[in-house]
Amino acid sequence: MSKNLKFKLIALILFLPFYGSYAQQKLTVVVAANLKSAMDSMIIIYQKENPNEIIQATYGSSGKLFEQIQNGAPFDLFFSADLLYPKKLKDAGFGISKVKTYALGKIVLWSKKTDPNIQQMNTLLSNDIKKISIANPVAAPYGAKAVESMKYFKVYEKIKNKLVYGENIAQTAQFIAFGAADIGIISLSDALSSKMKKEGGKYYIIPENSYSPIEQGCVILKHGKQNPLSTKFYNFVSTPKAIEILTYFGYSQK
Repeated sequence: MSKNLKFKLIALILFLPFYGSYAQQKLTVVVAANLKSAMDSMIIIYQKENPNEIIQATYGSSGKLFEQIQNGAPFDLFFSADLLYPKKLKDAGFGISKVKTYALGKIVLWSKKTDPNIQQMNTLLSNDIKKISIANPVAAPYGAKAVESMKYFKVYEKIKNKLVYGENIAQTAQFIAFGAADIGIISLSDALSSKMKKEGGKYYIIPENSYSPIEQGCVILKHGKQNPLSTKFYNFVSTPKAIEILTYFGYSQK
């Protein structure tokens, strides 16, 4: 072995212990679609403070994400739109941390076609309303809350044939924003997002006594056990900076 090559190898070996401290670490989180605007903002703030750490987020309905986790998808942290799915994962051994309530959500009636503040939930009974969009109540907790509220106001049976189902709350918002439905029930967070604000629609905040509380929970997953960022980001969403973002997008704290 030449002296030059030997020197290079020794230098490389000496450098390796220091390389890890500068290499970027990655955390993979899966997130309920209603949280997208808030989560994107939280990730930006977090990564500004931790430039060597990458938070990679995938969004979808809580039910679909739950199924993927059960089927072995390599995710580190799960942010659900309810407490049920994280608790099921915890009970089945897929979750390793306490299931934490990170936010309380709200639902709204949103439309570009009419102002739902005038007739409120009775807007759904109007003959001018042909299609009503909600998230799939089987897979999306916000869809289940929409059905719960409509039943409370005794309009569900009268309008159920008008319902158009989005796979998740984000797709539901797209349906009403792009005219595939005349009106819809979405999260307050979606109504406050820049995308929906640009659409120029109006929304009515549905009374919270018409549906059970939307407690949104998160849990560290088994795959994230060896990743130190799992606990770090899990704790971050409860910090004042994160709560400020959640509040801005219409969430409250328990």
